[in-house]
Amino acid sequence: MKTRTLKPTSPDRTDQHSPSRLSTALLVAGIVLLAANLRPAITSVGPLIGEIRADIGISNGLIGLLTALPLLAFAALSPLAPRLARRWGMEFTLLVSLIVLVVGIVLRSLPSVVALFAGTALLGTAIAISNVLLPSLMKRDFPTRVGLMTSVYSTIMGSWAALAAGVSVPIAQGLGIGWRGSLACWALLAIVAIVVWLPQLRSHHAIAPKRTSTTVRGLWRSLLAWQVTLFMGFQSLVFYAVVTWLSAILHDQGMNATSAGWMVSLFQLVGIPSSFLVPMLAGRRPSQRLLVVAIGILCLTAYAGLLSTGNNLIPLWIALLGFGQGACISLALMFFILRTPDAAHAAELSGMAQSIGYLLAAAGPVLFGLLHDLTHTWTIPLLTLVAVTLGMLCTGLGAGRNATVTP
Repeated sequence: MKTRTLKPTSPDRTDQHSPSRLSTALLVAGIVLLAANLRPAITSVGPLIGEIRADIGISNGLIGLLTALPLLAFAALSPLAPRLARRWGMEFTLLVSLIVLVVGIVLRSLPSVVALFAGTALLGTAIAISNVLLPSLMKRDFPTRVGLMTSVYSTIMGSWAALAAGVSVPIAQGLGIGWRGSLACWALLAIVAIVVWLPQLRSHHAIAPKRTSTTVRGLWRSLLAWQVTLFMGFQSLVFYAVVTWLSAILHDQGMNATSAGWMVSLFQLVGIPSSFLVPMLAGRRPSQRLLVVAIGILCLTAYAGLLSTGNNLIPLWIALLGFGQGACISLALMFFILRTPDAAHAAELSGMAQSIGYLLAAAGPVLFGLLHDLTHTWTIPLLTLVAVTLGMLCTGLGAGRNATVTP
């Protein structure tokens, strides 16, 4: 693969079909519901970990797999998603992923330890497919509005992730359905998405999937593709390490458990506005390097605050870090679109970046905890995140340049 500097051109419209307003509205609704289903099945588990462990009597190590399994599925299956889409069509592949998601959620909620882990792996497989294909879908169907659509997609994804984490315990206890019922209820959201997505099977793309069957070769030898991939990986590692350990860090610094839990919620909530704004800003300019620098400064400032001895300004540091991380994930998604010439390349780059990215994400919380066990302090783990953020900044400067991967 070579790197080509982009020049302003009109959008390449390989298909002159002009969809009606109704079909466009249904497509947007389908994308919104697909995005809404990408995280609740995962983020709803964390707050229920204690109840799950007490109920089924398994070790902390095995409990940790409930978070790690979906990420490992993302890493293993992301490169396969573009091939499935080329073979069966993007619309049909996304529909099947939603059906598998429902099956995985229901299976996980059955009274069996084996079903718990098998369902978790299955739902991770389903989410991995949608993770990869949605950016490509937006590149194909909204070539002139990728910034806006990515803003909508990433904002919906983040909002439902935070909502699921916040309501999982109230649903379990308030409705009296326990942790299994609380986890199972997210199948309803996926079923709604299936119903809304069904009309897409009649689209011209779904009827003739061979139109998008371009084979992309050499992507793994592209420097630009690796810069995008490592930016995705570094930001994923930081996010999952922070979500996993932030509460423990703040508790050890003297904050009570309830307040520390609210800080984790704050971290995710403040990322929602930045995940909406950044893609639109990124789509308006050929280079995103300035955005990368601004995000890096925000995150590094937050770490400096967390490493300081006082905790009066902790909400400020958490807000800065959350805002920066929300910007990171949405910018990473935009890179899949902005750094590629067409939907086929976007799908392949998305698969490559998410495969490596979520492999790093799965290792991040384990490494963070291991460093704490070895040093008995949170200073070294936090300094490690500083180093990872500097790596993210360097790769982001490469990924943000005005260029595209081309054969």
